[in-house]
Parts: sequence; structure tokens; C-alpha cells
Amino acid sequence: MLTKFESKSARVKGLAFHPVRPWICASLHNGVIQLWDYRVGTVIDRFEEHDGPVRGVDFHLHEPLIVTGGDDYKIKVWDYKLRRCLFTLLGHLDYIRTVQFHPNATQFPWILSASDDQTLRLWDFQKRSCLSVLTGHNHYVMCASFHPSEDLIVSASLDQTVRVWDTAGLRKKQLGGSGLDEGYPGMMDVNGNRGGTSAAAATALNVQAELFGTNDVVVKYVLEGHDRGVNWAAFHPTLPLLASAADDRQVKLWRMSETKAWEVDTLRGHANNVSCCLFHPKQELVVSNSEDRSIRVWDVSKRVGVQTFRREGDRFWILAAHRSQNLLAAGHDSGMIVFKLERERPASAHGPGDKLYYVRGRELFCHDYSRATGGSSGVDVPIASLRRVGQQAQTDGIGSGPRFLSYNMHNPTEGNILVCSEVDGGCYELITFSLTNAGGSVTDGKRGSCLGPGVFLGRNRFAVLDRHKREIVVKNLNNETTKRVAAPVPNVDCLYDGGASGRIILRSDDRAVLFEVQSRRVIGELTAPKIKNVVWSPDGSKVALLCKYGVVIANRQLEQLCSISDTVRIKSGAWDVSPTGGTNSNLFVYTTLHHVKYCLPTGDTGTIRTLDNPIYATRVVKDSLFCLDREARSRVISIDTTEARFKLALANKKYGQVMHMVKHSRLCGRAIVAYLQSKGFPEVALHFVRDPQTRFRLALACGNIEAAMESAFSLEQQQGADGKSRDVWGELGSEALRQGNHQVVEMSYQRKKDFDRLSFLYMLTGDNEKLRKMLKISNMRNDIMGRYHNALLLGDAAERVAVLEASGNLPLAYISAKLHGLDDVADRIKVAIETQEGSVEGLMEKIPVGTKKGGRLLQPPTPIVRAS
Repeated sequence: MLTKFESKSARVKGLAFHPVRPWICASLHNGVIQLWDYRVGTVIDRFEEHDGPVRGVDFHLHEPLIVTGGDDYKIKVWDYKLRRCLFTLLGHLDYIRTVQFHPNATQFPWILSASDDQTLRLWDFQKRSCLSVLTGHNHYVMCASFHPSEDLIVSASLDQTVRVWDTAGLRKKQLGGSGLDEGYPGMMDVNGNRGGTSAAAATALNVQAELFGTNDVVVKYVLEGHDRGVNWAAFHPTLPLLASAADDRQVKLWRMSETKAWEVDTLRGHANNVSCCLFHPKQELVVSNSEDRSIRVWDVSKRVGVQTFRREGDRFWILAAHRSQNLLAAGHDSGMIVFKLERERPASAHGPGDKLYYVRGRELFCHDYSRATGGSSGVDVPIASLRRVGQQAQTDGIGSGPRFLSYNMHNPTEGNILVCSEVDGGCYELITFSLTNAGGSVTDGKRGSCLGPGVFLGRNRFAVLDRHKREIVVKNLNNETTKRVAAPVPNVDCLYDGGASGRIILRSDDRAVLFEVQSRRVIGELTAPKIKNVVWSPDGSKVALLCKYGVVIANRQLEQLCSISDTVRIKSGAWDVSPTGGTNSNLFVYTTLHHVKYCLPTGDTGTIRTLDNPIYATRVVKDSLFCLDREARSRVISIDTTEARFKLALANKKYGQVMHMVKHSRLCGRAIVAYLQSKGFPEVALHFVRDPQTRFRLALACGNIEAAMESAFSLEQQQGADGKSRDVWGELGSEALRQGNHQVVEMSYQRKKDFDRLSFLYMLTGDNEKLRKMLKISNMRNDIMGRYHNALLLGDAAERVAVLEASGNLPLAYISAKLHGLDDVADRIKVAIETQEGSVEGLMEKIPVGTKKGGRLLQPPTPIVRAS
């Protein structure tokens, strides 16, 4: 049993899987309905309107609807997108046990409910009305469900019977039956009544239906055989079979024909009331759970118990199965578990060249990629049939299939494969076959016990881990033990291929240890939590350690190169084996539940594409990913590794290849631009961007003044000459000034209308002509300070005096005129001061003439190099 998710809550009484999304809805004994994402392990939503326990819950197949039924006698339909209850259906007179949408709910908008009021009811949830009341049971009806494809309903009751009902009459009536007076739903008669019949007749029919039930649904079979009340009954998805679970601690199998139904067998083993049972959607199994705190799995064809899972202290109440995936859920006293009965990863191993060995069912196949034709991934060649081993040899027991395959790459003359499974605590089988005549001479039968996978150390020896002593056992191809080596670290629970002859990787707690068996020395060690698998690159220079939630890439000596983590479980991975392009042994492609992603030894990672169903990667060649699906069928899917190749070329400084990809491939997006900026390649990012704002930023980052000017002009056209575009010109001016490009600086200041900086620039460049122009401009603008600054920079004393006089600073104007020897002007100003009843007495005494603090004539410096 593989537990995928476990929740802690009040007692779970109802469970339903979402048909598509990784969600499960749980209805609890305390009246809360929880919507969980079982892949991430979080509650998405809670619905709390029921008063008392909620025992039934179901998802609509296509619309965002949930139906629930509780001990408050109410059926509620919820919209989980709007996150509210849409409406409530009233009619039952006691606790509601189960509710279910019709499997074909688009054509038949029906809800089926079972209640302790001894009836089943069919409801039309679009019209929000009761279609039919199914009476016949004379005790609580514990469950009711639709047949997946036929017009049948099964119900189980504490009256010790299981009833099968035929709904063909109701279906015909709903699809616009034969009678003239029935009319089509939604049609109005002359009196304005819907449906064609008169209001009085409709009322009479409803009363009759309430009292005596209707003949639209008739009982087809009554199955009697249980000695106590029946808690659950379920249809087989395809075969005419039924399973029922009861308080007599038995699970019974029933077969149906057109005319009758009969008991086939009884499955005994539970030690208390059996709460629920269902047929496994993909395998010929019945799963049941009970108040004896156990879940049991039964083989339908052999009619024997295959597996038992016990839980301390929690009684089980409900089971649910996913429609399309191999997932089950069970609700108990303190929460629920989502689980699988066995792993779905097919056992596989790479052989020499273009070969892959894998197991499908009980057959060992060799898949030859070199014989691939258009559309197919290669040719399957059967090698050998694997015998069943262990206690479950009489049945295709869950978990008895092979888990690991190891191929002997050190032996060029014949094929050796170790097939390891987890039966009876772990065992291996050594299969030897001819490489030239595959499937011809096969020798097997060499078996033994081990823990986890076995590994070939050389041409004629392999190593397995002893289950009890946890030591490394080396054996030859005759299955004879030649050496026992104590593990160099404690708690070793698995060993993997070491990438070279005589080496193995040991898994111990959260560490991986590279160990050489012959010299008994530890070569390398690194931390990697929950290692699941080890994948060596084709040239043996790198190894990828696949963990539960991450990938660690290391070199041949197990020194870490990079480590990445993911939020979703990692399923598989493969190294690129493309003969050209530089990605061979440098690009690692891995798959999660729903994505194909890549990882480079530099630590860069990204998503390549999404997946509908999980796959197990076996090989990557250019833009093709070869993989096995869960049915162990070889498939090839197309992937686009351009982004990974681009990042790899950039990391390896192959700039010719980078620019070729920039020009000829469809690389784009903010992520690439941000990546290039973060890695210090804004000039490469510039080639990707058309947006002027982003181009401007990148051009400044890489100092490309021409590109920045282009973008600035574009932005100015878009935004007009407002504040934003002025900021752009300011930034451009700063960068041009840093580079010493004074022409661009001049243009930026002109665009920005930054007159002060422009004047200063003209002084620095010795352009007195333009400085005079600036003086004229400030005159025209009546800018007093601008005029003064320009006069100061030009060394024009007369103009400075005129500015001071014009601005009313007559004392300053007088001092300035006297200092610069402009006596005529000084006399004129003196008269003006005295006219205003002022005095020039003592003004000149304030200026220490002839000392360092005294006045100086400011003249602009002569430039060293004058611009032509």
C-alpha cells in the first residue's frame, strides 16, 4: 500500500474524487465539507452549512458542482468556483446516507439519494424537483448508486437485502416519452402551466407519488443472502457483477442476468461490520473496509484475500476510487488516506547501445530504439517469461511484480539481468540470455533474497544487500557467494550502480555514499534526502540522484555540481544522448506528475512541457523524449529543448551558437530576458526585446548608447514630451556622460530642457558660441539666475552687472561694476542708489581687495581640445 496523502480531521463519512483535478472532497461527522488537493496536501476550501454529520458527497462530472446530503435531512448543491451553496433539496424525512450525480449528468440532470426514511429519491437538479420516490425497503437505506452505463440503480439496506432498480421507464419519460399529455419539459399549455399537464393533475400525481411511489422506476431484483443489515452495494464497472458489504462481516459477490441475479461467492475475513466495498476500476479486485480497522483487497476471479492493511485505533467508514487513475481513498475515525495498492512505475534498465530492457506484466522485453520508424519508438523483442514467486504465487497479487531491473553493462558476450521485487521482504532473480538470439536460450532460476535492487560489479559478479545484516554480498553468475563486505556507514537500506566497475552507491538515511567494494574505501559522499533512483550520464562523467522532491547532480567522484528542488514528486529522469549539439551528458530531463522539466549542471532549470498522465523517461535525443507509460508501453513524445540548449551554450561561452539561436529559434519571453540580465548578458537579451521600455533598460545596462537613443525616441513618440520621457532622457544623459559621449549628453539635456547642465557642458567643451545662445535663451525666458550663471561662465562682467541691476540688487551691482573697472556704469548705479535715499558709503570696504578672499575676474577656461 502506497500512501499518497493523509489528512487529520474529524471522522470522515463521505468521500469523492474530482474526475480531472487532483482534488478529493471529504464530508465529516462534524458537518464540515473539506475540499483537499491531495497532491500538494492542502485544504482548498471548506463548506459549512449542514447542521450535523454529512454522510454523502459527490462531484459533477463536467460542471463545478458538488452535492452533499446530511443528517439535517437536506441535500445541498454547491458551486465550488463561486464557493457557495446554490440550492437545497427538501423531501427526505430522516438522515441522508448517500448522494450521487448521474454518470451521464449532462443528458440526465439527476441526483440519487438514499435515506433512513426507507426510501431512495431521484431529483432533477436543474428543475430542483423530485422526479421519483423509490419505496420498497423496510429499514434504513444505507447506500444507493447508479450503474456506470446502464439504466440501473443498486441500493443496500439494513433490512438485509440489496435491491436493483430499473430506471428505463423514467429515462424514456424524461426524454419526452410517448403519452400526448406528458409534453416536453419547459413547454407551456394555454393556461400557462409548464410541461403540458394541468396544474391540478400535476398536484394529484405528486401526492400519489409521495404516498405510493411511481412506476417509472421498478424493482428488478431483490438479493437476499446476508444475515445482518447491508451497509454497501456497488456495481462492477463493466461486468454484470455486484458486491455487497454487511454487518454479518461478509462481502458477497452477485452475478446478474437479464432475468435474475444470484449469489456467486462470499468473501470472509473481516472481524467486524463491513462498512464499504467497491470494485477496483482497473484490476479484477474488490476492496472493502470495516470497523475492524482494516482495509482488505480480494481477488475477484480466485475469490481469495490478497492483502490486508490495518490501522491502529481508527475504524474505517467509506471508500472511494478515482475514475481514471489508480487511486483509492478511505475515510476513518480521524481523517482519510489517499493510496495506491501498488507502484505503477514499470521496472526498466538501459542495455548496451540503443536498447532498453523492461517488464510488462510477466514478460521481460528488449526495446530496440535503433529500429524506430516514423511514429513508433522502436521494436519490442520478448526475452523471457518471469515466474511468480513468493506466497502470492497463486494469484496476480498486488506488489508481486518486479520493482528493479539491472543490466550487466560489463559483459559484452551475453546478456545478464537482475530482476528484483519486494515479495517476501525482497528477492532477486538472475536471467541470462544470448545477445545474438534474443528470446532463444534463456537460463533463469538463480534466485535469492535481497533488499532493494542488485548491481553488477564486473563481467561475472554482482552485489546485493543482505536483508538482515545489511552487508554487501558479492556473488558470481552461478549465484555463489564470493565475498561479504560490511557497509562503511550504518543504516544502509539500498544500493545503486556506481558508474564504474567495482563501485556502488549506498543510500544511508539522507546520504549517498560512493563505495569501492574491492578496496573497501569510501570515494565520495553527499547529502540527498529521500533518494529514489540514480541515473548515470552516457559518458559516466556525471550522475543525477533523483530524490522525492529534487534532483542532485554530481560528478564521477560524487562531488555535488548542483541541486534543485521541486514542490511535486519527481517520477523519472534521463540524460540527453544526442550525438551533436553539445548537450550530450550535459542536459538532464526529468518528469514530475504533470510536467517535463530540464536541469543543467550549472543549476539552471526550467519547464519544457505539460503532461496529461505521468510517464517514465528513458532516453532523450534532440527534441524527442522516449518513455514508458504506466501500462509499460514504449512511447515517444516531442519536447522543445531550445531554452536548455541556449542556456548551456551561454554557460559554455559558445557565443557563436548563442547568436545563431537568437536569430533562428523561437526564444522569447520575459523569463529569458530576466535570466540573461541576471547572468550578466544584457547585450544578448537586447536581441530578444521589441518593447521600447525594456530595450531602453537593457541598452543602458550594456552601455549601448545607439540602441538606447532609438528606444528613447520611440518612447518619446509613444508618451509625448511629458515627464516620463524626460526621465528617460535624463538616464540616457547620465550614461552618455559616464562614457564621455558629450554630443549625446548635449542632445539629452536639450530634450530634457535642462538649461543649467547644458550651459555647464558648453563651458566644459569650450563652446562659447553656444554659451552666448544660452544667455539669449535665458533672456527670452526672463530667467534671472540663468542669465547670471551664463554671464558668469562666459566671463561677461558687464552682463552680470546688468543682471544684478535688473533684479534690483543695486548694492551688489555697484560693487561688481567698481571691481571690474566699469566706472561709468558704477557712477550711474551710484546715482540710482542715492535717488532711492541709499548710500554707497563703506560698500567697497566690505570687499578685501588683493587678498585670496578678494574679488577675481572669472573667465571660462580655454579647452585643451576644442570640438571641431
